[in-house]
Amino acid sequence: MRNRYLVSYDVAHPKRLRRIYKKMCGFGQPVQFSVFLCPLSAMERISMLEAIKLVIHHTEDRVMIVDLGPADGRGDQCVQFIGKTMALPEGGAVVV
Repeated sequence: MRNRYLVSYDVAHPKRLRRIYKKMCGFGQPVQFSVFLCPLSAMERISMLEAIKLVIHHTEDRVMIVDLGPADGRGDQCVQFIGKTMALPEGGAVVV
């Protein structure tokens, strides 16, 4: 079963910011600057956490991960956009 996660990051250095963006593109869809929606299995979530930990500087950067629930249930209804519309990903594949 996949859950949908909202991942947001605040990275202090431009080089790390580019690296974390590229890593996150393998796990989900960017919906704002530094914000991703990621439909992940438990193992994919662990892989994402490990990838993030290798990129960020733990005393300068911060990553927030919010579990929105099952991707095929309420998880896709927990996010609301105002203004320009955003198509939410369906299931999706993880490319690492």
